[in-house]
Amino acid sequence: MNDPKSALPPVANSALDLIGRTPMMEVRNLDTGLCRLFLKLENQNPGGSIKDRVARSMIEAAEADGSLKPGGTIIEATAGNTGLGLAQVATLKGYKLILIVPDKMAREKILHLRAMGVDVRLTRSDVGKGHPEYYQDMAQTLAQSIPGSIYVNQFENPANPLAHETTTAPEIFEQMGGDIDAVVVGVGSGGTLTGIGRFMAKHSPKTQMVLADPVGSILCEYVATGSHGEAGSWIVEGIGEDFIPAVADMSFVKHAYSISDRESVDTARLLLRKEGVLAGSSSGTLLAAALRYCRAQTEPKRVVTLVCDTGAKYLTKMFNDMWLAAHGFDQRELHGDLRDLIAKRYADGGVVAIGSDDTLLTAYNRMRSGDISQLPVVDHGKLVGILDESDILAAVEGVDDDRGPKFKTKVGAAMTKAVNTLQSTQGVDALPEVFDRDEVALICDGDEFVGVITRVDLINHLRLAS
Repeated sequence: MNDPKSALPPVANSALDLIGRTPMMEVRNLDTGLCRLFLKLENQNPGGSIKDRVARSMIEAAEADGSLKPGGTIIEATAGNTGLGLAQVATLKGYKLILIVPDKMAREKILHLRAMGVDVRLTRSDVGKGHPEYYQDMAQTLAQSIPGSIYVNQFENPANPLAHETTTAPEIFEQMGGDIDAVVVGVGSGGTLTGIGRFMAKHSPKTQMVLADPVGSILCEYVATGSHGEAGSWIVEGIGEDFIPAVADMSFVKHAYSISDRESVDTARLLLRKEGVLAGSSSGTLLAAALRYCRAQTEPKRVVTLVCDTGAKYLTKMFNDMWLAAHGFDQRELHGDLRDLIAKRYADGGVVAIGSDDTLLTAYNRMRSGDISQLPVVDHGKLVGILDESDILAAVEGVDDDRGPKFKTKVGAAMTKAVNTLQSTQGVDALPEVFDRDEVALICDGDEFVGVITRVDLINHLRLAS
């Protein structure tokens, strides 16, 4: 006879039935001091994040109070996962969804949203509340202009913390056998802090709420002093704020840690290597704060934190070595010349290139998969030419089928052989002349091809140096 405790869950009627009831696992391979640290795996929700809970709660509350009617439009401002959660629920319930998102949002999230038919509108991430292009202000203005629409406004919506008070927190309490000394959370909208804080205040008064906050956010300073200065900037998505959200009850916070972008990224990558958990940037922030809290304790405690979302949404960012280099996170040696600007090195596989004996069809496929318009042509480590879209077009013009003979032409017969190069030891002042010719800078070390420098690489270098 089968053990009923080992039985698989029943078949779900829809993805909505899979929201919540996420697993808990203990950290075994990281230094947690005297404490035991547990991870609530919210990345296991069907939309890949904890925000699935909030999205369902807010949409169902709007349905219940009559503000959202069949065929209506949902509008929200989101820095990331709330939008994906809303898309998960709205799509299955038949609502149109318009999302206003800051331009720092991971590309994977935007592609995911658009694949679900969501109207995604990007806005600036470098402006604060009150600016007409601030994402929340834009969403509110848009909702006022579209009949039959609602502005969900997770930052003021009481159904946001209610989702965590009635689902997330009770699950944590049950999974931990009611023995929890601390829960480490971040604050984006504040729903997680407030919802879990309310539940623990009623059912586990000994449980402390600990805040993990990105450097640049105002919240850690507010906890420490009751006031705050001007917000900075940070790359971590989904948590940290430049104001105190209405639903965030900061009085629940007993300890707060300010975590740098670098520490967040390093910790998320460490979590993958040591524990096999692929988590996003905010999860790295939470785990870093949880580890600091654990290591500071002088007696054993049982601590819980959240894996807020899956790291699959950040593969082109924090899990991409070239992205790390572009943000100065790779700790490489600086030389004071063009070597410092090469984020993508040929020897490390960072440059999409082609050989002169490859076909134009191979070149075209590499351009398409890499979303680029030109390829360095490299033979045995030596740069022998460059191939761009116009070269391919000139060689195959008039061909109706990409399987035709002209697409089998060798790259060497179509490429531009006369190319301008720079030596890697030259100064940054050599770049403007190249860019004025509307070219990328092809960098060599003697005869060896090193890599490519683009305008964006130069801008990023100047940003990091400022």
